Amino acid sequence: MSQLYTLARKRRFLRAAAAAVALSATLLTAGCGSSGGGSQDTKHTAKARDGFPVTVDNCGVKTTYEKPPARVVTIHQHPAELMLSLGLKDRMVGTAFPDSAVLPELKADFETVPELAAREPSFETVLDAEPDLVYGGYGSAFSEKEGRSRKAFADAGIDTHLNREYCGEKKVTMQDTYDEIHTIGEIFGVRDRAEKLVADLRGRVDKASSAVKGEPRIPVFVYDSGDTSAFTAGGKGLGTELIRLAGGRNVFDDLDDVFGDVSWEQVVEREPEVIAIYDYAGTDSVEQKKRFLLAQPALADVPAVKNERFVVLPLTATLVGIRSAHAVGDLAGGLHPESFR
Repeated sequence: MSQLYTLARKRRFLRAAAAAVALSATLLTAGCGSSGGGSQDTKHTAKARDGFPVTVDNCGVKTTYEKPPARVVTIHQHPAELMLSLGLKDRMVGTAFPDSAVLPELKADFETVPELAAREPSFETVLDAEPDLVYGGYGSAFSEKEGRSRKAFADAGIDTHLNREYCGEKKVTMQDTYDEIHTIGEIFGVRDRAEKLVADLRGRVDKASSAVKGEPRIPVFVYDSGDTSAFTAGGKGLGTELIRLAGGRNVFDDLDDVFGDVSWEQVVEREPEVIAIYDYAGTDSVEQKKRFLLAQPALADVPAVKNERFVVLPLTATLVGIRSAHAVGDLAGGLHPESFR
């Protein structure tokens, strides 16, 4: 590991040295040229540094950014989509672990970013991309047992940022999505873009929520996975708030966790009228999950199963990121279709 650290530091040293040489050459040129040219360069530099340094306390890790990061690796799809939505494609040198189809409007830009790994990349693979920042979506992005701890990156001279949803301090709400976007906007010096994006997402949520205002709340069971028991969304996760905003109620909103296992007997007792199926790579397909639920004799009298009322959400749509606002509209349409005719 020490050799990797040495390699990373050497790379950063060489880049810094090259930058210093270039700066010296620029200063010499400016000294020999006209005073007008020098003044213009000074104004440009001052403008580029507006709003910096920026200090961010992220899940207990305090980082000061003297300038916007220029070489970013994102681990997991939702950080990548957030950056692309802020027009930061040119800052991305790698991404990893795409777990669902990318939003159509981001697909072309997403395909220009090198994919480092189908799942979480190794520490060495990330180092090879020479990032100055690694932005992780799930806590597993910085798995200590896999050698990708935030300290390991810090020791290699690389900053890290973890999606605030995985700080594990409190219940996650849509405000966390808006706050995350604002924070990334500050780190990259694109506050105006962040403000505009948040306004757009708020508008999407408000439009969907207004359409179902006054409608009865539909009881919803979230099915992530599981056979002997059901792995479902609990009250602390963003999924519960998305269901509420869409005119529903998570039947396991009293589960004091983001996710958890419940028995099928509990599912039957709570009589959900709709089942929201989470779709993502690494588990059964949506059709397989539907077939499993429909084939269980114990669930035959559950209203959602009896009436085959299913809504499908990509897992990335239930996380802190730009998709959560889209998910409210999709859910609202599935829970209250009559409100959207």
